[in-house]
Amino acid sequence: MENLAINGGRPVREKPFVDWPVFDETEEAALLKVLRSGKWWRFAFGQGVELIEPEEGEHSQVALFQNEFADYHGCRFGIAAANGTGTLEIGIRAMNLAVGDEIIVPAYTYVGSATCVLQNNLVPIFVDIDPDTYNIDPARVEEAITDRTRAIMVVHFGGQPADMDRITAIAEKHGLPVIEDAAHAHGCEWKGQMAGSMSLFSSFSFQASKNMTSGEGGILLTDDEAFAAECDSMVWSGRRVGRPWYEFHRLGWNYRMTEFQGAILRAQLKRLEEQVLHRERLGDYLSTLLCELDGISPLVRDKRTTRHGYHIYMFRYDEPFVGPPKQKFIDALVAEGVPAFGGYTFPLYRNPMFLEKKFINGAFPLGTQYHEDIDYASFAVKCPVSERACNTEAVWLPQNVFLGNKKDMDDIAEAVRKVLENKNEIM
Repeated sequence: MENLAINGGRPVREKPFVDWPVFDETEEAALLKVLRSGKWWRFAFGQGVELIEPEEGEHSQVALFQNEFADYHGCRFGIAAANGTGTLEIGIRAMNLAVGDEIIVPAYTYVGSATCVLQNNLVPIFVDIDPDTYNIDPARVEEAITDRTRAIMVVHFGGQPADMDRITAIAEKHGLPVIEDAAHAHGCEWKGQMAGSMSLFSSFSFQASKNMTSGEGGILLTDDEAFAAECDSMVWSGRRVGRPWYEFHRLGWNYRMTEFQGAILRAQLKRLEEQVLHRERLGDYLSTLLCELDGISPLVRDKRTTRHGYHIYMFRYDEPFVGPPKQKFIDALVAEGVPAFGGYTFPLYRNPMFLEKKFINGAFPLGTQYHEDIDYASFAVKCPVSERACNTEAVWLPQNVFLGNKKDMDDIAEAVRKVLENKNEIM
């Protein structure tokens, strides 16, 4: 057996994977057009529910992108903003909930899925994930519903939509709206329906690592015209389309997207369909290879997922069966030329912010007249799958790896096999 690269052997792969982001003269031309126009930001040119014709006959790039992205995902309205955390925050504010109300959130997700709740003086209630998909577990959702629950947030984690059949049924049973955090799910589908189109509102991110990017940025999608108008107003500091520029109707943010971002994203959107299908083909192919290796289990692709985005490709490492700790396995895999990492080091509720309750003005609204106190450390007992995923199980691969070819997938599988066969070297 050949020595592991981490111990001086030759790595399986020395060639780099496809760089991210992907761009060419299309993005360059779009940026130069905005640059030379001198209109790097526009206040009311097409922002809001309707596309407004500017006087000089040129549309705002942001306004055009809002319409194009919403249309692609089967939604009526799109509200672009500075980032995806901001669009979640704005959408929740537009729901007009009361201080201390609860929103159910998965425990295995980025912090923005919960901070958007706290920043609205609401309380995130964490629930565990499904062991096969790492998406929110519908059974745990139902258990977590109380008389304070006002919404269920799903995260289409890694690019696979959550179980929207069961989540929607639970939400309808209890009279609750659903929120889709679709930061990982550009162009993904559940039973032929686009991610982001199955809820009161959805939020997408265009941060640098995402499957569509402008470095930063986000968009909120909805079919509710009145709701869209409220969200639009909050992005623009509380202004309303068609009203005087110095007239503010509600407390809002300055979360506006620039014309540069809008121009880049319009070009990126034209690439999305092909890239989603390419990632899907290679991700599914890699799963067939890894399924043959003892101690390795790719996450299950639900048969109702008609399009998987593979923003993060994840497989489960059976640490008790294989032997070496997960991090030692990952370190050896990286040395073989595979950009693997372990994902979240602990579930969201274990972050110091939650354990120490460093929220708005301290622990507010917890421990006040609005809501009793919560010991977020206690969620570890309720979320064993999330704990296991972080500690011993989850291995992640980034989305750009899946923009290459089948030989890249063969190399990844060969590297995993090599580390498994030489596991005694890293014990």
